[in-house]
Amino acid sequence: MVVKHEECRCEELPSAMVAEAVDSPYFILAHLSDPHFFSPTGSRMTDFFNKRLYGYLSWRWRRRHEHSDKVVSALIKDLKCQHPDHITVTGDLTHLGLPDEYRRAAEFLRLLGPPERVTAIPGNHDAYVASAWENGQDLWRSYLVGDSIHPPGENPEISFPFIRERGDVVFIGLSTAHPCLPLLATGTLGKAQLQHLEALLNEYGSRQQCRVILIHHPPVPGVISWRKRLTDYRDFCELLQRQGAELVLHGHAHIASCSFLETPAGRIPVVGVPSASAIGRTPDRRSEYNLYHIVHNDRGWQIKFKRRRYSFSENKFFERGSWQPLLP
Repeated sequence: MVVKHEECRCEELPSAMVAEAVDSPYFILAHLSDPHFFSPTGSRMTDFFNKRLYGYLSWRWRRRHEHSDKVVSALIKDLKCQHPDHITVTGDLTHLGLPDEYRRAAEFLRLLGPPERVTAIPGNHDAYVASAWENGQDLWRSYLVGDSIHPPGENPEISFPFIRERGDVVFIGLSTAHPCLPLLATGTLGKAQLQHLEALLNEYGSRQQCRVILIHHPPVPGVISWRKRLTDYRDFCELLQRQGAELVLHGHAHIASCSFLETPAGRIPVVGVPSASAIGRTPDRRSEYNLYHIVHNDRGWQIKFKRRRYSFSENKFFERGSWQPLLP
């Protein structure tokens, strides 16, 4: 397994390539992550007799100064001005997996757009304790399920991986979320999910569709600390080396990152974004989201991207450079 970490290297598009992209059908994808909505409203004291106590203390001492609803409002406003074809949210919508946090996260998803235009997956904070995910997932169900047909009047089943096809772009949603011990924030895919993922990548790869994988934990080493790692990242990377993918999007690290997984068929970009609600103690941790311009041409799938970062002084997002190619 060979993984290269790079500042998302960019270079200007040749004029011929610009013209080709303009003449071709394209798809605009937005990626954001980790809003960490916090709200103890309606909770009981007994709700904190578990790992939540550590998370609550972390919020009181540190995180409440990092995350702001004001940033989220500015992000939603800016996103609507960008008119993406689809929006993806890669987990940690809640901070402690509390009931009112799930309600706030559901309202956030609704403000982003209808379920057919917005796809979400859970993060480790959404499954902070064993009961949290089971009790809260119904509020997000329509944003968490694939395109499979279900009987009228019945809720679609939430299972991972799921598939959403939007034209020739295919979103594959994974879940690494599971409760873990205090001071740990690890994630795991598991054998069953990996086996299903391999079959899906093979199927949609044979159709030459653009496969975009959504995962919360960074699936490559070096992006996050050991205690926050994806435990079976090696199995995931080896699977991608066999089957390939066009783009992997993740959250969890709360920083902008870009790695490239080397495969026999080429390099797969693995891209993370900071928290969507972060004021930012340092510039690299300030709220950002990415936009991707996806187009198919005679060289295969070509992906360009640009970042939009929050400005605290102006309370709005601004563009960090124009469309640039995400190098393969």
